[in-house]
Amino acid sequence: MISLQHIFKWVNTGSNRTFLLRDITLDIKQGEFISIMGPSGSGKSTLLNVIGMLDGFDEGIYHFLGEEVHKLKEKQRADLYKKHIGFVFQAYHLIDELTVYENIETPLLYQDIKSSERKAMVADTLDKFNIVGKKDLFPAQLSGGQQQLVGIARALITKPKLILADEPTGNLNSQQGEEVMQVFKKLNEEEGVTIIQVTHSEKNAAYASRTIELLDGRIEKQS
Repeated sequence: MISLQHIFKWVNTGSNRTFLLRDITLDIKQGEFISIMGPSGSGKSTLLNVIGMLDGFDEGIYHFLGEEVHKLKEKQRADLYKKHIGFVFQAYHLIDELTVYENIETPLLYQDIKSSERKAMVADTLDKFNIVGKKDLFPAQLSGGQQQLVGIARALITKPKLILADEPTGNLNSQQGEEVMQVFKKLNEEEGVTIIQVTHSEKNAAYASRTIELLDGRIEKQS
């Protein structure tokens, strides 16, 4: 599904070059659950953003579902990730002025989906996450765990093949975090959604079938 070959990413400051990613070579199969770990500044979020096509890179080859990402124009890349990738962030990124229902519906507005079909898809997603009773509430009226569930529901509404999660339980208490990880586990095992999460938590990392450890922008080890 994903093939990264010799990926480098750097920033130039004056005559100095600072490497964010160094010689990353990685293959990820459809249906895998991957954890990316490492100390702060090791390149975890940068790698996730490169895989998610939110960030470019300076050298290397990237294939996603057979597409040569490194050769695509920006609009083509955007179309590819909107169609196949869902993002879940630590900070939720919900739109404060929209209700739960409207937040979940938002990704569908960018696709050519009829109103009646959108309603059915949102209703199905609300039901799946047991948040039907919250649909008319605004983010500020929800707990952190509920906001994160809405964030995951929004990421999944378009039925992506890949979920990228950056510290998805970072702002949650242990019980809320456990609930979110159980949702990911179920999606992965029952629906075959590929999941790549960045986490500091050994407990969360253990949900994955494979852990990749980064240090100074390099893959230090895989297990």
